[in-house]
Amino acid sequence: MVQSALTARRLRTACLCLLLTGLCSAWAQAPASARIGYVDMKRLLDNAPQIVAGRSKLESEFAGRDASLKADEKQLAELRAKAAAAPTPEQQREMDALERSIKRQRDSLRNELKARSDQELDNSWREINDAVVSFAREQGYDLIVASPVVYASPRVDVTERILDRLRRQSAKGGAQ
Repeated sequence: MVQSALTARRLRTACLCLLLTGLCSAWAQAPASARIGYVDMKRLLDNAPQIVAGRSKLESEFAGRDASLKADEKQLAELRAKAAAAPTPEQQREMDALERSIKRQRDSLRNELKARSDQELDNSWREINDAVVSFAREQGYDLIVASPVVYASPRVDVTERILDRLRRQSAKGGAQ
């Protein structure tokens, strides 16, 4: 048993060494003038005008339901304050029913908002990804690395340039 575990460990180590040797030789054969860029995807997704517009759209779409939920929560708070010491059975039933209704509304709103947010992100993601790829091709980059990375020098960070491109695309789309 110990022998087979030791053999398996040696086999894994040998495979890892072969893999690293292959990667090193591939890296050594890469052109010395390879251009590499870095994109901070979190910053891109937080600031891209397409994403910001999607957030605004969702806020306006869900504003009515959110206001209704807040009104129900306010009504519940008022009922609780009115019946603070010793609520009657009728008041307790009304508060319990309103509390269940609020929970259902909140869960429904959260689920629908999550689904719509994912849908908006999917719609924008394609455009953002295309902007990164076209930027890389036009500027002669061989590789664009997206976050998270351990370290990226500000010299290779092209996030702001891609954001500028997305802003211009958004302005063109809004002008049409």
